[in-house]
Amino acid sequence: EVPLVESGGGSVQAGGSLRLSCAASGYTASGAVMAWFRQAPGKEREFVSGIHTDTTSKYADSVKGRFTISKDNAKNTLHLQMNSLNLEDTAMYYCAATHELRVFKGIPTSERHFTYWGRGTLVIVSS
Repeated sequence: EVPLVESGGGSVQAGGSLRLSCAASGYTASGAVMAWFRQAPGKEREFVSGIHTDTTSKYADSVKGRFTISKDNAKNTLHLQMNSLNLEDTAMYYCAATHELRVFKGIPTSERHFTYWGRGTLVIVSS
């Protein structure tokens, strides 16, 4: 079991920025992927961004150019810098990680590939 703990959510006006963090205690694995998903009210959970241990990253089209994912390997912490936030970004944001024993060549976007999940951090964007 890998505990994932998100932080950094909050309320912000449209056009503003937030930086989410996810502490992944003891999670070190080659070929693994960490990612951010989000779930807006009344909608299904969706992929936002992911990063592979080989440092490649992937973004949903809706956040490209506005969000940046990064990982501090020394601190085992995943970050998501979110700029130019808009109303559609309002959601619960979840940190996720693939199982340590699975090796991925790319970055999956389906939540079924992710074994570990945080409890989420809420982002509210207002006009």
